[in-house]
Amino acid sequence: MIRKKFGPAFRGLIQGMGHRSIRVQWILALLAVIAGCILRLTSGEWIAVILCIGLVVMSEYLNTAVEFLCNYLTEENDERIGRIKDISAGGVLAASLAALLTAAVILARHL
Repeated sequence: MIRKKFGPAFRGLIQGMGHRSIRVQWILALLAVIAGCILRLTSGEWIAVILCIGLVVMSEYLNTAVEFLCNYLTEENDERIGRIKDISAGGVLAASLAALLTAAVILARHL
């Protein structure tokens, strides 16, 4: 039962790794974890870092899924599809900016 429920999700997680933008986010997440270990973050800081990593990586997966869906629907240059993709990418940017601000607050305390 667990395999039936979580199998597709794990497949999607692995399939996502085949896409450059998702791999970049995972690499940045790894660098954030290494930096957190070096800086000896508090438990509260780790919670913030983990939530930011989850938010950014999740938004990149969703953005990639939206792009796949849009490309499936039409290969033509459609202004409406372009707006959908731009808004989806904007979600990734918003999550990334929130993570960057969170990192700045945490780093300011340690430096």
